[in-house]
Amino acid sequence: MSSVLFDVPGPRARRRYQILTAVFALLLLAIVAWVVQRLLAEKVLTADAVNATFQNRYLEVVIEGFISTLKAAGLAILTSLLAGALLAAGRLSNHAVVRWPCTAFIEFFRAVPLLLLFFYIFYAYESQIGTLLTVVLALTLYNGSVLAEIFRAGINAVQKGQSEAAYALGMRKTQVMNLILMPQAVRFMLPAIVSQCVVVLKDTTLGQLITYDEVVRQARGITLAPGAEALLIYALVALVFILINYSLGKLAEYLERRLSRRGERAGARLTIEPGMGAGAGA
Repeated sequence: MSSVLFDVPGPRARRRYQILTAVFALLLLAIVAWVVQRLLAEKVLTADAVNATFQNRYLEVVIEGFISTLKAAGLAILTSLLAGALLAAGRLSNHAVVRWPCTAFIEFFRAVPLLLLFFYIFYAYESQIGTLLTVVLALTLYNGSVLAEIFRAGINAVQKGQSEAAYALGMRKTQVMNLILMPQAVRFMLPAIVSQCVVVLKDTTLGQLITYDEVVRQARGITLAPGAEALLIYALVALVFILINYSLGKLAEYLERRLSRRGERAGARLTIEPGMGAGAGA
């Protein structure tokens, strides 16, 4: 038994993978133990350091920073998805007057470094729109262009026979795109879309360079306080980021399984109904 991309591993291969997984897990535990031992030796991981670093007022500052980070990331993800969908539709348009401007927009903002976008928008428009919208706009311009290419690739990955059959039935291009291509393309695009959303979340930390009070900027302020250990507070921030990104990955896996089951049920209905019709006619 095999899939499109790889052969399903047999018993020996699965056993080999289990052994390698156990070896890497032991190696990771050894590294963690070594790091903890070094922190204890350097007197970084002590009760006094932990108490001084994780005081209530410091934790409140970190929580406020995460709220600001999630606010900027949430707005940027929504606007990037919308911009990406519109740009992808424009780039796939049959009209050159629409296709060429969208193509130029995508290629330009994919090529410009994100940090340069932050600085340009900040110095040009920050006084009018504020730091939050500066972060959101910069992230939207860059990630919307990247998502546009993801959407375009996902739509092109759908078999051409699907759209040709729809056109043969007299459907317009907008109907083919919305009813035929997009629902199928989502399954191809979902992992890449979630990965790009993770990138958006992490890139919000660049907001500290334009004085936006996201979590890394707030954490850096805490490290300047007497007795606070920078390594501990940054480790907390990193851990929360890891948990959020891991949750996004699991959400993507759940949605992918759900879409796959829905597609299988739809395929089963299409297979059964013609057969039932034939039986009834007989």
